[in-house]
Amino acid sequence: MELPFAESYKIKMVEPLRKSTREEREQWIKEADYNLFQLKSDQVYIDCLTDSGTGAMSDRQWAAMMMGDESYAGSASFFQLKETINKITGFDYVIPTHQGRAAENVLFSHLVTAGAIVPGNSHFDTTKGHIESRKAFAVDCTVDEAKDTQLEVPFKGNVDPAKLEKVLSENADKVPFIIVTITNNTAGGQPVSMQNLREVRAIADKYGKRVVFDSARFVENAFFIYEREEGYADKTIKEICKEMFSYADGMTMSSKKDGLVNMGGFIATRHEDWYEGAKRFCIPFEGFLTYGGMNGRDMAALAVGLDENTELETIETRIRQVQYLAAKLDEYGIPYQRPVGGHAIFVDADRVLDQIPKEEFPAQTLAIELYIEAGVRGCEIGYILADRDPVTRENRFGGLDLLRLCIARRVYTNNHMDVIAAALKNVYDRRHEITRGVKIVWETELMRHFTVKLERL
Repeated sequence: MELPFAESYKIKMVEPLRKSTREEREQWIKEADYNLFQLKSDQVYIDCLTDSGTGAMSDRQWAAMMMGDESYAGSASFFQLKETINKITGFDYVIPTHQGRAAENVLFSHLVTAGAIVPGNSHFDTTKGHIESRKAFAVDCTVDEAKDTQLEVPFKGNVDPAKLEKVLSENADKVPFIIVTITNNTAGGQPVSMQNLREVRAIADKYGKRVVFDSARFVENAFFIYEREEGYADKTIKEICKEMFSYADGMTMSSKKDGLVNMGGFIATRHEDWYEGAKRFCIPFEGFLTYGGMNGRDMAALAVGLDENTELETIETRIRQVQYLAAKLDEYGIPYQRPVGGHAIFVDADRVLDQIPKEEFPAQTLAIELYIEAGVRGCEIGYILADRDPVTRENRFGGLDLLRLCIARRVYTNNHMDVIAAALKNVYDRRHEITRGVKIVWETELMRHFTVKLERL
């Protein structure tokens, strides 16, 4: 008999969770203006809002924190981190930042100017926000297959080479760089193939452009290449990562995801001119070059986390739990972005709440219903997150409207996955009774989903 798959770790410490009543949750979400970001953490039973900074560190990481060097300049922990990043990516120049959006802010302050066009595969919220706040334009070149959530394609996160070539042929002088998000979060945590990275590199070289990887979940991307792409089953995860980054000129990293830490990020590049340009913004925005926005102990923990998570056993355990939850949703017939991605389930809200018009934000409505049902907090990745068009100020309804259920790394058991699935099934079973959504009563200009205020209709 074949043994079942089991986690590659054992639990050493636990944190209690508080259950609540439906009546309490109805009151709490109303007080939060129907925005799940505005809930207090103790009002949440199972938190699937994000996998960013919500994971559990290992014993080796906690031990490394005790050895952190807090020197303002020349921290030994920085050089430990830099060496680890170099081994994994091949990049020689490293700038620590306090998280991924800070890395974008520092690098884009050097590279992005008004009127610039930045093509990529479904820029995520902070990436798009940092581009558009500089009066530049983010152009989505994701493959069309990503728009059909029920289509089984192994690399739905890919850049469409024809779309990218068109942008460059028409606007090459306005393009400062190409960005590739690995994995593609907005498209449903979908991976980018190694072949596609080669194609992007070839197009970039043709037009004399450089390539940046948004690398928050690069290890998950490497695992999918290992599992799905021919020629990589005998490679180690570290070998696959090294090849992926060989097709890039630099990277921004939110270490709160695949770095397995609660706070931190960095920029890394092979080009000294990018390093020299970016470091001018690191010192005033983040801090000195050998700590950026990070403590020495956090850099030490990150170095260990990057090393641990680029081992097959660690990343496979993470992916398999997400796949376990997906299998439960398959049992219940609940539609999500297929095949399941690496860090989350992306439920297709337009298919579930098909009686709610897009103007009433189905995914946000579904997130609210799931929270009221069981205290499970998800996140809308759809029409609210898309913000308004910077020129017309109209809502952008052209993409997918998804309920994202992120799974924190090494935090929940499969019993929690069963609860999430059962709660979602209960909502799904009464989906035809949910005929009205929500409306926006207050919003900010950029990245409105974090603070938007809503009313139920």
